[in-house]
Amino acid sequence: MYSFEDIIVYKLYELKIDQMKPKKENSRRQFLKNTSLAALSLGILPGIAKAVSQPAGGTESLKACDETTQDAYGQGPFYTAGAPTIQNNQLANGAEPGTKLTISGRVYDLGCAMVVPNTTVDVWHANDNGGYDNSGFNLRGKTTSNSQGFYVFETIKPGWYLNGPTYRPSHIHFKITPPGFSTLTTQLYFIGDPYISSDYAASITSGIYDATDRIIPLTNNAGNLEGTWDIVIDGNGIVSGTSDVHLDKGMLYKAGPNPFTNQIKIEYGVFTNSKVSLSVYNLEGKLVATLEERTLQAEKYEAIWEPDSLLPNGHYFIALKINDLQVHYLKVIKQG
Repeated sequence: MYSFEDIIVYKLYELKIDQMKPKKENSRRQFLKNTSLAALSLGILPGIAKAVSQPAGGTESLKACDETTQDAYGQGPFYTAGAPTIQNNQLANGAEPGTKLTISGRVYDLGCAMVVPNTTVDVWHANDNGGYDNSGFNLRGKTTSNSQGFYVFETIKPGWYLNGPTYRPSHIHFKITPPGFSTLTTQLYFIGDPYISSDYAASITSGIYDATDRIIPLTNNAGNLEGTWDIVIDGNGIVSGTSDVHLDKGMLYKAGPNPFTNQIKIEYGVFTNSKVSLSVYNLEGKLVATLEERTLQAEKYEAIWEPDSLLPNGHYFIALKINDLQVHYLKVIKQG
């Protein structure tokens, strides 16, 4: 008996033939993905890694970026409307079996120069055994990007399940809806999954269903996996940082230990004499600490954050501003 997704494969077969034609951007995307992996090995989580082009004058300028694509399988048969709001960033409860996984990122407009706050991020996925809760809302929920465009949720890595003769790779479903704009329905995959190359949707590398930028690396933090995925979608953005400007203005190198308990050391660089601000925000986008705010010369610096003991545990974002422009951020976790 054919599965729902087998039928979709048949319907979209001819479309995929056209999509598999070579694409000029593929080599550039792979370069950016390799650069992102190198950055992650240094503990850097860039605000966004998208396509930029060089104007004749040689100064880096944001000309284009890649819009997040929809997934070829669409919504699929396992979506349930009316999922509850995710509480305390916990999509999976503490007793849920499986490898813990945290997904975070930012929602950007189509120019990648502005973030989109108040975007609804509706997520659902299979459990560790590859099964969906079709009678309730386990591993289903909604969150919202904050005033800085950030979103985050903690869950477990989804298991594989058979789709016809082969398994579907581990994936998370998303319905992403900026205020007043259309919903994007898509799926997120993970680098190194053995079933990506044999999966109809995850293996598409061009066209409107191109999954290239939706296959992300995961880092292992003491047994807990973490992934960063920035979403680029049509929406009314607000100025809150741009792409890759950290490469010539200033950069957060690392923050550690991460997770931390009582204090964390932040290492950063300023590349030209500038007015510098180093701040910490919570998930609601509220400022919780200012670690630096003065004019600094081009040099490497360190800062120590010792949060008040009453500050709740959880995820925080350290943001570096150069001349009032946010150029880089790191996600850190306070625990214990």
